[in-house]
Amino acid sequence: RSKPLVDDFFLWCTNSQKKVLTGSKTGKAIQYALNYEAGLRTFLDDGLVVMTNSLDERTIRPFTVGIKNWLFSISTKGAEASEAVFSLIETAKANKLDPYGYIEFILDYMPQQDLIDHPEKIDWFLPWSEEIKEEFEIKDD
Repeated sequence: RSKPLVDDFFLWCTNSQKKVLTGSKTGKAIQYALNYEAGLRTFLDDGLVVMTNSLDERTIRPFTVGIKNWLFSISTKGAEASEAVFSLIETAKANKLDPYGYIEFILDYMPQQDLIDHPEKIDWFLPWSEEIKEEFEIKDD
């Protein structure tokens, strides 16, 4: 059902492109849509591709807000540490885990593991592992 609407939209963009100033906001928006037409049409051919990136935008919002804070980090290593912690928190949330409990657990138990000789043990600590989900998954009431 979406394909005819998408086709009409890009036909309108093509026809309107010559009717607006290229430097105007409308002209820039039309040019952007035409430049990325192939990518914007991807959801029509693959049912697993979502039509909107709203979830992605909401997921990375804490990172974009955090950029302001990282700008004034005392060191590059400090900024990288903040980035790593943020990534852990967001990945835990994306997997419906209690972020605090999950991070506290991996900080307590991962250092005790022999991950050099047994790298397969790291799989157990990943936020999507069944064992971790059983332990830290936030239950819907």
